[in-house]
Amino acid sequence: MTRVSAIILEQAALGAGSKLITDGVVRGGSASRQRHGLDTGRSIGSYFFLRDGRRGMFVLINLKAYPCDPVEIASIADDVSEDTGVRIAVAPQTADLASVAETGAETWAQHVSPVGHGSHTGSTLAEAASRAGADGTLLNHSENRLRLADIDGSLRAAERAGLETIVCANNPRQIAAGARLGPDSVAVEPPELIGTGTPVSKADPDVVTDSVDAASDTPVLCGAGISTGEDLVAAADLGAKGVLLASGVAKADDPRAALESLVDPIA
Repeated sequence: MTRVSAIILEQAALGAGSKLITDGVVRGGSASRQRHGLDTGRSIGSYFFLRDGRRGMFVLINLKAYPCDPVEIASIADDVSEDTGVRIAVAPQTADLASVAETGAETWAQHVSPVGHGSHTGSTLAEAASRAGADGTLLNHSENRLRLADIDGSLRAAERAGLETIVCANNPRQIAAGARLGPDSVAVEPPELIGTGTPVSKADPDVVTDSVDAASDTPVLCGAGISTGEDLVAAADLGAKGVLLASGVAKADDPRAALESLVDPIA
């Protein structure tokens, strides 16, 4: 994907605090695709296919700071992915990246900072996340919002480290702005639905379809309230190429059963 040169975006577009100008960068294969044999230059949504011919879905489990066992969930995710052929990744806390990556599961950071090596105490260095085993990173999650210029800086940092990227946003207008920054994918998550068990595909399906339109050629994932296979299929029907979920697996009494049930319709 080619990042647009000299884009100036309004501050309000991503709820952020400044404008930016980007230089032209052609994004190549990510570390995630290379490690998992997926370095094809195709979008996330083209890796897997459903039985009925619809494009398959990427499932990313964000463990947030929930009191779960990240290694256990990562091991389950790796097993289910191997058994079903569905691409599943886990995003643990930064301190758990290495132990999660050691399970063999595709591993994502929850955030990387818009910095390089230097005097940046408390920052999450993209290169450090990559060395710990991260394949990709979320950015601008509604629980960790960034200024627009910092989203761009974090994307640049992720590129340096070979990390795949997903920029999160709240609505179609923000999705359009995020997509213009050149991430690998964008994800729409209305914050009022996060953790509710009510998926956006049911609460307001136009948010998903409008986001797909707004993102143009950038793959769109959807999140907030995703917990069942029905939710995943509904998202696919609306044009999403994947889903973000968290509590539906991380807080489940039986994470394996929850994840197997989720991906069963596309396995």
